Formats: sequence, structure tokens, C-alpha cells
Amino acid sequence: MSTSLRERLEALGDAFWLRPALLTLLGLLLGETAVWIEQWDAARSLLPESWLYAGGEAGARALLGAIATSVIGVAGTTFSITVAALSLASGQMGPRLLRNFVRDAGNQVALGVFLGTFVYALVVLRTVRAVEEGTFVPHLGVTGALLLALLCVGTLTWFVHHIASGINVETVIGTVHAELREALARLTLDKPDPGPVGPGPEGQAVTAGAGGYLRALGEDGLADWAAEQGATLTLLVRPGDYVFAGTTVARVSPPALAAGAVQRVQDAMSLGDRRAAAQDLEFAVRQLAEVAVRALSPGINDPFTAIAVLDRFGDALCGMTERHLPGSAVLRDGRVVLFRHAVDYDGLLDAMFHMIRQNGAGSPAVLLRLMEILGTVATVERAPARRAGLQRHADLALAAGRQKLGERAAVAELEMRYPALLRSAPDDAPGLSAG
Repeated sequence: MSTSLRERLEALGDAFWLRPALLTLLGLLLGETAVWIEQWDAARSLLPESWLYAGGEAGARALLGAIATSVIGVAGTTFSITVAALSLASGQMGPRLLRNFVRDAGNQVALGVFLGTFVYALVVLRTVRAVEEGTFVPHLGVTGALLLALLCVGTLTWFVHHIASGINVETVIGTVHAELREALARLTLDKPDPGPVGPGPEGQAVTAGAGGYLRALGEDGLADWAAEQGATLTLLVRPGDYVFAGTTVARVSPPALAAGAVQRVQDAMSLGDRRAAAQDLEFAVRQLAEVAVRALSPGINDPFTAIAVLDRFGDALCGMTERHLPGSAVLRDGRVVLFRHAVDYDGLLDAMFHMIRQNGAGSPAVLLRLMEILGTVATVERAPARRAGLQRHADLALAAGRQKLGERAAVAELEMRYPALLRSAPDDAPGLSAG
């Protein structure tokens, strides 16, 4: 799937109204179809009368009116309570986590079922006619309304369970962790990228025409253009960064191609008011880190939630041992045509652990678990550069514990686990210095 298509699909997922609107339209079409079948004599003869509503015009009006009134009332009340519950959850886990509730297909479908049933009942109700109007009772339509009412009862029961479990912190952490694992599988490689590493050549500046978060960047299209023009592009931003209007976002060499590069680069950038997960590997990392940081705030003081986040980070890092991050160079026909600002392993570690360590420096449980996680990852990670990054964070955790922990026994426990991390190198991996 192309990056631009994935980004557009993600934007559609953020539109809470889309699924309810489609189900409302479906309810309208079902109502019209039921009335049409009722008016088609040949179709009516195929339907067993014992299955259909057998009442008269007054009963049909009363039943359809009751269904429409009750369903729209339940929909409004239910989602008012939902908004209140989500407001409470956002205060504890962070407002950016509301994105996951908005994108939840279950919440959208539940609202769509209620609204679709309401519209269906109205469409069928308008066709009921008394004797003076030429009697018409849509028996099939009223039967369908009864079935949809039963569906709404089941949907309401399921929805109460779904929203109650959905605001549970463990459920939220598990959902974001699944997004992180999916992003790692999608945005990392089986084999290392060929080509040189390091900054690209200097060239003519390419500026941004507008500001906003960089949601997606069409790197493949830029690389193809650079290959056709015999140019070399150096990107200075990556998805997840905030781009300021008029600032330099890329450089192109030779400078004569700057005019064409400006339009190409600006067209390749998708900007918005919020970050997106399509290309941003650190997106889910930031969300999980925010949950942990809020849990460690003095007002909440919940180290167990922070430890749960650290466990998910450890799982993600252990799953990366055989994966490779994209390199900083993109080749076409053996020539480097694009240098990009790529995510590296040290950057991921910093995004995962810096803020949690800084906010949890006074919590022995958090620092000890952080040291354990680093040691566990070190037992399976064989790349020397990555192991050096793990040791760097172990050094920082040890220094934070010595400085912030007032309990001497906790500091001693932390110091005891630090050498264990250094001895955790796999048999075929070079040892770490005690630094």
C-alpha cells in the first residue's frame, strides 16, 4: 500500500462520522426497500405471513413511533455518558489517547446502528396511511423495525461492556502496544539498507510553503524525480516533525534544479494539525510514554502503569533484534539520490526511556524495572551499536537512582542489577565496557 493511500485511510479513520453516516444511509435504503417490496404484489406472495407484523394502521404508527423515539433517546444518552467517561480517561492517560477512542470502529458502529434504526423507522412510518388516505400498512417494514429494535438492545448491551473495558488503562496500553508492533513490522526491514550513512551534500535550500505536522512524506516519488533529473536531495525533516512555514526542509544539488525541487518537495509533504502513524515510527512510542509520564505525576502516582508501559517497550525492543531500521540513503541504479533524516535505534531508546526515567527517578520500582528491561533486551540483542545504546540508558538510570533515591537499599539493589546487565551479552556478541 502506498504511503499517500495509507495516510488518507488513516485520516478517514479519524473521521468519527464516517461509519455512522454510512449506516444511517443503509437504514434509509433498507426502509425504502422494505416499502417497495410491500407494494410489489409478486414479492409479497413469497413472504410467509406468519413471520410478518399483523396489526393495523394505528398499531403500526404507535410501534414505529415508539421505536424511533426510544432509539434516538438511547443514542443521545449513551454517548453523553461516553463523552464524560472519555473526559475522565483523558485526564489520567492524556488527551492524545482520545484518538484511539475516536478511531474505535466499535463506537462508530454502535452509533451507526442506533441512527440507522431511527432513520429506518421514520422512512417506514411516513408510508403508513389510514382508511381515508387509502389504507396502507407496510407489514414487512414494521417487522424489520422490530428486528432492528432487538439489534439495538443487543448493541446497547455490548456497547456498555465495550466502553467500560475500553477506558481501562491496561486495555489502552495493549491497544497502543499493538499499534507499535504493527508499525515496527511495517516500517523496519528484513535486511540492512545499502548505501552510505551520514549527512548528505550541501546544496540549494528548499523551503516549506506552509506549516504543520508532517504526517507523511513521499520519499519514493522524490527519489524517482531526483534520479530522472540527475540530482541529489537531502531531506532535513521526517514524518512526525513540526514544519514551520518558510524554513528549510531540504537541500538539492545541483542548485540549478532548486525551482523544480521546491514544488516537488512541497507536493510530497502531507501536513496537518496532528501527527499521524502512517510513517512515524515514534508515534505509538510517544503515546505509551505519555501514559507512563502521567501515571508518574504527583497527582496520580501510579508506578504500576509506568511499569506496564516499560514491559511493552521491552517487548517491542526484543522483537526488533532481527529487524533493521531504514538507512539514511536511498539509491537508484546504484547512485545515492536521496538522503533522509531517518529514525535510528538510539532515537527510539531516547523516546522510550528518557521521559519515564526523568519523571520516575524518585520511584525505586520504576528504576529497577527499567534496569531489568534493559538487561532483558541486552540478552537477545547482538548488535554492538544497539547494545551500547542500552548501556547508555542503564548508566543514566543508575545515575538518576544515585541522585534521587533516598532509600539506600533501593540504590544498592539498582547497583547490583547494573553489573548483571553488563554480563548479559549473548555468547556470540562482544562484551560491553563497564564505563
